[in-house]
Amino acid sequence: MAENKVYLTEDGLKKLQEEYHNLVHVQREEVKAELKEARSLGDLSENADYDAAREKQAQIEHRISELEEMLKHYEIIDTKSGSKIVQIGSTVKIQFQDTKEEATYRIVGKTEADPLSGMISNETPLAKAILDKKAGQTAEVHVKKPYKVLVVSIN
Repeated sequence: MAENKVYLTEDGLKKLQEEYHNLVHVQREEVKAELKEARSLGDLSENADYDAAREKQAQIEHRISELEEMLKHYEIIDTKSGSKIVQIGSTVKIQFQDTKEEATYRIVGKTEADPLSGMISNETPLAKAILDKKAGQTAEVHVKKPYKVLVVSIN
């Protein structure tokens, strides 16, 4: 299971811990109360409230299980390393060689990825291509239609 590492920033870890706490101590208790209330209404075979509460309970328990696995196997990303090579946690400015357009991305674990905010997963083809590169190096991104990017700078 060592391959299931979950890369997180300090903020990402805090968010997962908060979500876990909320699910276990708030939402789980709320759904127990909903189930109790629905049971008190009588026949469970035709009780939509009971069915909805059971579905909600299953979703909550599934997410709790997911979070427990993530929290067992996380590794904190060092975002202040000042490394001269691209690594998880780096903020990288790249230039697309075909269009000469530039973009800045922060490489994070898949749990925190948010491409619209410039945070890409270390598992994306782009991140895989530029990991371990230095500023000034070019990398080919292996997708259906491959393209090249230049690593302009690393923060």
